[in-house]
Amino acid sequence: MQDEVYRYNEERWEALAEAEALFTRPMLDLDVEKARTYLGLERLGIPGDLTGRTVLCLAGGGGQQSAAFALLGADVTVFDISSGQLERDRLAAEHYGVGIRTVQGDMRDLSGLDGSSFDLVWHPYSLTFVPDARIVFREVARVVGDGGHYYLMCANPFFSGLTHHSWNGEGYTLQHPYTDGAATSYPDQEWVYDRTSAGRHIRQPLEYRQTLSRIVNSLIREGFMLTFLSEVRGDHPGAEPGSWAHFTGVAPPWLEFVWQYGPASSGGR
Repeated sequence: MQDEVYRYNEERWEALAEAEALFTRPMLDLDVEKARTYLGLERLGIPGDLTGRTVLCLAGGGGQQSAAFALLGADVTVFDISSGQLERDRLAAEHYGVGIRTVQGDMRDLSGLDGSSFDLVWHPYSLTFVPDARIVFREVARVVGDGGHYYLMCANPFFSGLTHHSWNGEGYTLQHPYTDGAATSYPDQEWVYDRTSAGRHIRQPLEYRQTLSRIVNSLIREGFMLTFLSEVRGDHPGAEPGSWAHFTGVAPPWLEFVWQYGPASSGGR
């Protein structure tokens, strides 16, 4: 499915990997306890014993989560659009002496993965890189096993496209329509990569709003049951208005969900 969306995301993430952006740096200082703390499965209500469990890191390359899951004994597959990101996962696996499987592709098409084959699908921030989340959810429902979990971190749809640059002296001004598929683009935050050392021009993120009703109702229709929800916000008392730290305390930028698939859910397989 190499359409314009695919090509934009692939080019952007290859450039980010080349620039050593934050989310492309493999974690090479983990041990079992650090890996457990980093993933925070207990907080999320996901079973912590991963020995022999199958985990899919969906659109989650970079050598971070995959390394942590592998150190905890999981059988890990990483699926990502960027060959550069997947190379970081292989580097991390080699560093720790663990085995992982890497697959390059679009999260809207998981046909290369076996059905009902994963106990846990771990989906870090990337859902808003495609116009219609429902396509992704159908694919996730096909590859997760009964009783399996789907961890999803995504943009808080109410503030999608809003950044600290939207400060007007009194608050952060919403400008984009609250509609499914509305495109937003904004500069990367200063901490994402070093502008002085980036070897090439990196295009701004192009994201698409997924309303809360689309996310929740679509996953329910696919047979998932919500077991955990968290609004991820900053906690920086005294932060300067108009700064990223202040913005994240006023307008939580991200949401975390955990969904469980199976007979207990309304849809079921």
